[in-house]
Amino acid sequence: MIAKSENRFIRINLITIIATLVVILAGGIVRSTGSGMGCPDWPKCFDQYIPPTSASQLPADYETKYIEGRKKKNEKFAKYLESMGKHQLADSLRKDKSILVHEEFNAAKTWTEYVNRLAGALLGIFLLLTAIYSFAYKKTAKRIVVLSWLNIIVVGYQAWLGSIVVSTNLTQWVVTVHMLLALVILGIAIYTYNYAKQLHKEPSVIMYRIAWLKGFLLFTIVISILQIILGTEVREAVDSIAKSLQYNGRNTWVSKIGSVFSYHRDLAVLVGISNFIVYKMVIDRFSGKAWPLITANYLMVVLLVQIASGFLLSYLGLPPYAQAIHILFSTMMFSLQYYLYLLVYRTKTYKTT
Repeated sequence: MIAKSENRFIRINLITIIATLVVILAGGIVRSTGSGMGCPDWPKCFDQYIPPTSASQLPADYETKYIEGRKKKNEKFAKYLESMGKHQLADSLRKDKSILVHEEFNAAKTWTEYVNRLAGALLGIFLLLTAIYSFAYKKTAKRIVVLSWLNIIVVGYQAWLGSIVVSTNLTQWVVTVHMLLALVILGIAIYTYNYAKQLHKEPSVIMYRIAWLKGFLLFTIVISILQIILGTEVREAVDSIAKSLQYNGRNTWVSKIGSVFSYHRDLAVLVGISNFIVYKMVIDRFSGKAWPLITANYLMVVLLVQIASGFLLSYLGLPPYAQAIHILFSTMMFSLQYYLYLLVYRTKTYKTT
């Protein structure tokens, strides 16, 4: 029998996972619509809690103010990088003049970015509630408490990095790290959710050995993460091309991306094959209403949507809706792979005497 306090934690943890995916979707919409600099400052937007809807509402001489603010913040960030031994990155940051390029006000882009920030703030509230409710496990599963509060620290760092994304005018490697941290937050939340769900249950026992399944699942997760990193680099290349062409000639952008797009496309084939192999291994070992089988079924649906959105991006000139779907479903695929791994990892093999 699960206590009410533990059920409450499980529910809010699941809501947090969903909220994290919503924030990633919002971020995908921001990127696909070119709204990343819709708000030139952080955490406010044009120094206001409710952003402007027209140019007449903009603060006086805001361009100079925000560029000067960016210079100071980026210098602090460069010194932080130097303290970590990243002197080359710090030097490139100081020399990158594109960081200080001003972007014209666009109300639609401003509000798109603002909604993204509101979604992030809401996620922060859910993560805090998850951490508070985790005290239900302070005697039975301290790792849930530790990891839940660790996620608060990670999301705080993520929020700070979000401000750096703005101050550096979407510098590519900073955006990539920002995305990877989102996966860390998601991974911790999935782990605590699964651990809490399984805490009072006996491990499943099946007749077949699953060592190969565990190993291949782990391999599939790793290449999926690499694919997400490559996808982020493709997205950054698209942003650069779009700006250079002043967002015209969208149907030509794919042809200008270069080798990183080819690597991303080729690795997608390996990701697809690996996931199908995982699915075959799962259905060979589990049946009925076993959660690993149900999760694998969901994984296949997500994979098919991901493949379809990839084709739309490649052959229909990178439509914004397909970009947002592609980012969301790549993250959902990682989430389901990781959850499936946790389920399989806990499964025991029946031993005959």
